[in-house]
Amino acid sequence: MSRKKHIVLLGSTGSIGRSTLDVIARHSSRFRVEALVANRSVQRIYRQIVQFKPSLVALSDQQAAWQIKSQVKKLKKRPQVLAGLEGIRRAAVAPKADLVLTAMVGSVGLLPTLAAIRAGRDIALANKEILVMAGDIVMAAVRRHKVKLLPVDSEHAALAQCLRGHGNIPVRRLILTASGGPFVKLTKAQLAKVSARQALQHPTWSMGKKITIDSATLMNKGLEIIEAHHLFGVPYKQIEVTVHPQSIVHSLVEYVDGSCLAQMSNPDMRLPIQTALTEPERIRHIIHPLDFQAGMNLTFQPPDSKRFPCLALAYQAGKAGGAAPAVMNAANEIAVQAFLDQKLDFLGIPRTIAKVIKQYQGSKKVGLNEIMRADRWARKTAEEAIECRS
Repeated sequence: MSRKKHIVLLGSTGSIGRSTLDVIARHSSRFRVEALVANRSVQRIYRQIVQFKPSLVALSDQQAAWQIKSQVKKLKKRPQVLAGLEGIRRAAVAPKADLVLTAMVGSVGLLPTLAAIRAGRDIALANKEILVMAGDIVMAAVRRHKVKLLPVDSEHAALAQCLRGHGNIPVRRLILTASGGPFVKLTKAQLAKVSARQALQHPTWSMGKKITIDSATLMNKGLEIIEAHHLFGVPYKQIEVTVHPQSIVHSLVEYVDGSCLAQMSNPDMRLPIQTALTEPERIRHIIHPLDFQAGMNLTFQPPDSKRFPCLALAYQAGKAGGAAPAVMNAANEIAVQAFLDQKLDFLGIPRTIAKVIKQYQGSKKVGLNEIMRADRWARKTAEEAIECRS
């Protein structure tokens, strides 16, 4: 039997992290968890340690790390427990790791993912903000260090599958599908009054809070446009979005001859996760297959950028290049948290992002230091803008 694939999981206690561990548990003969990284969910990560017996655990929160250190003393097989950004970096470059699945929420995943790439580790990417912030830098590092970058987002995993084996055929369009979120039928006046509780009720997917709000504003799709541009090297003018409420078709590729390939499945993140973990193999299905005999209706419609301006803001930032996407991403993270904290209304999210983008002055060619400075500046500027409104 071949050696198990050793996995480092950045963001083990979130929605993607838990789904990943479910896949690993179902195929324990194929995978071993080498390291787990989380923020501060002490009880959840302790249960994961007991079940998966990683060699290393890192928590960004120092107090949580001390609690875990105390708890693992009673275990027969104890992991090394690290804390803070350096601890996360060390986990990301764990010596025995074959693949690092990065699922940390927001911009915090960028530096450890770059460290893993530079250490020669293959990457399964579930954190779209990494390519949004620093796509040129990350993709250059992937090429330089000759590692694989495997998309885990259902849309980009779908695009990768539709493009595989068609490398010599020119692409006319990449078409990302969007569920439309819970508010796809609401007017702008109604959107102004929606609550965070309503926004967190996604009609088809079960996800973390931040990505669920991004889905409701369509910013999630905006981030995916920028991610697709970097992953597949396709110009922004050839990347489109269509609203597909059933979430059965996960994305489509249209070739220049007019043929269109789609990837379809029931909405379940465990499938693209498993596809990335087992690349280039396919193994037995982990989700319920589609039942075509039962019949199904698949509908598609264009997104409404007037009601959901985050999509246009993402195109604008992506085309501007440089640190503009990082600025947009940082402003969005602050605005989404303010909405969840009831400091900002739903339409205040795109208003805040637009205001921060308008104030940003930066060059097109930037390095990692400038991107991180722009990220910090955008967060502060967004916080000030929100504070002025309250």
